[in-house]
Amino acid sequence: MTNLPVQVIIYQVDYFSQQLIVKYESMKLSTKGRYGLRALLDLALHQGEGLILLKDIARRQEVSLPYLEHLIAPLIAAGLVKSARGAHGGVSLLKPPSEIKLSEVVQLLEGSIAPVDCVNNPMLCHRSASCATRDIWTEMKRAMSQVLDSMTLQDLVERQRQKGQAETEMYYI
Repeated sequence: MTNLPVQVIIYQVDYFSQQLIVKYESMKLSTKGRYGLRALLDLALHQGEGLILLKDIARRQEVSLPYLEHLIAPLIAAGLVKSARGAHGGVSLLKPPSEIKLSEVVQLLEGSIAPVDCVNNPMLCHRSASCATRDIWTEMKRAMSQVLDSMTLQDLVERQRQKGQAETEMYYI
């Protein structure tokens, strides 16, 4: 399966020239979802090393420490991460990486992955029942949910290790 970015095509008409302007933009998760998954991946990669300092995760993942602290709080509240304060404090995973679905993490940090609000709540739009584009947005949400439901943090660990091996196996002449 190839992972292709989802592209949004934006059509605009320039008011003065009346020419069509086409822009391509990727649909994006916010930094909460992206950095939160990277932080959990970092914890999974360092599992077995005891409690990990947030400042070390922040440095390795190139995320500001205050923002990482903000992201870790809901992961602790959800029971995915445990923390300990003090001289020997830090954070670690509470569950094995194989038991943490990416869908759970993204839902926790991002909320719904529906591209438009009417997918989750058809009452928001009087056109929902007769809107063909809503069907497409619903299919997009379903496809993204299937990918995230089928992947665990352990799957990410394995992918990251393969990428790390590829880098170390490279040789130059």
